[in-house]
Amino acid sequence: QVQLVESGGGLVQAGGSLRLSCAASGSIRSIEAMGWYRQAPGKQRELVARISRDGTINYADSVKGRFTISRDNAKNTVYLQMNSLKPEDTAVYFCNGYINYNRYWGQGTQVTVSS
Repeated sequence: QVQLVESGGGLVQAGGSLRLSCAASGSIRSIEAMGWYRQAPGKQRELVARISRDGTINYADSVKGRFTISRDNAKNTVYLQMNSLKPEDTAVYFCNGYINYNRYWGQGTQVTVSS
């Protein structure tokens, strides 16, 4: 079994920064991709950023230029550096991993941006 554990959420003022981390553990044979999704109240879960095994990175248009996804392959960890945060970035952020050709989700971490 594979587990994803997130950390780094919290409360920040608009214009501030936060860094999220997601560590994958368990019986890992291969990591095809890892990324971050978010879900705001009353809205659908949406992709924020994703990094594939070959290093391809995708960002939602709303976060381009402000968020940066990176990974540490040795630690099976993916990070999301979030700068210039806006109130509309407020959501529960979920780590997602396509690992061993199965999809896994973290438990979610709350990010709240005050105006």
